[in-house]
Amino acid sequence: MVKLKLSSSIAEVQLEHTTNTQEPNIHSEVQEPKESPAPPKTLAAAQLDELMAHLSDMQAEVAVKADISKKHVPGKQDHGVSLDSMLGGLEQDLQDLGIATVPKGHCASCRKPIAGKVIHALGQSWHPEHFVCTHCKEEVGFRPFFERSGVAYCPEDYHRLFSPRCAYCAAPIRDRVLTAMDQTWHPEHFFCSHCGEVFGPEGFHEKDKKPYCRKDFLAMFSPKCSGCSRPVLENYLSALDTVWHPECFVCGDCFSSFSTGSFFELDGRPFCELHYHHRRGTLCHGCGQPITGRCISAMGHKFHPEHFVCAFCLTQLNKGIFQEQNDKTYCQPCFNKLFSL
Repeated sequence: MVKLKLSSSIAEVQLEHTTNTQEPNIHSEVQEPKESPAPPKTLAAAQLDELMAHLSDMQAEVAVKADISKKHVPGKQDHGVSLDSMLGGLEQDLQDLGIATVPKGHCASCRKPIAGKVIHALGQSWHPEHFVCTHCKEEVGFRPFFERSGVAYCPEDYHRLFSPRCAYCAAPIRDRVLTAMDQTWHPEHFFCSHCGEVFGPEGFHEKDKKPYCRKDFLAMFSPKCSGCSRPVLENYLSALDTVWHPECFVCGDCFSSFSTGSFFELDGRPFCELHYHHRRGTLCHGCGQPITGRCISAMGHKFHPEHFVCAFCLTQLNKGIFQEQNDKTYCQPCFNKLFSL
């Protein structure tokens, strides 16, 4: 009796003989070889042929499936469906061949068992092709990703959607961020709005929501001294509706400081009393001092009343009774004595 045995792992046919195997009849007479019809198959031979044919059909089917999987590249629209069917078919083929498959969990996306590579992320397991960016749906796979609200984002979408924007270039800030004036900046984009220099240890000054270095801020926006036109930084004086460095607030003619604390204004500039009256023409022509009270005007000059006198006898003159000679005033008697013929 012929016994057939098929191994589960290797398609191998083994013939084993039992102890009660019947031997064929042996003829003692040797006949000359000649063509004759094939002898009828025994039952064992027929079973063996049938088994081999079945194995050949299985190999051909597996080869066809493998060839189709190599040639067919699914598009984006049927990628998930075709890949799932391929994986399911492969798993079924392995089971048909007697190879057990142990799932590595269930995919959080498709809820199907994971038989091959697996990604563990966000506290769940995924098929690599099902672990995708929640915004653009591109496969993340084993690449870096960002998590927000329990879902995954590719770096490009995460930065575009959630990263702070630079107040200068409006691009997402991916690495270091600088916060100033209630805004965020790339460190290399936070610089003086006037000169373009990056700020040093001295910091910056803000004007109209723009940052400036100290030098440009003072030059452009700080009050200027009316005496020297330079920025006023520390101590200053307020006078004539403007500010002054203390050392710049002096008489506009003699540059002397106002030690008494009083000054005279003329055309928006400060003057001492003497030069104020000099510019206004109110100095006494007799004594050269300012006239603050009554005055006498004569010969294009102004005089203190007590200084309007005869140039020869020094007698005080009345405005209507005097004589003039060589820009000097004389009383009538002295004029007659000195200049009469």
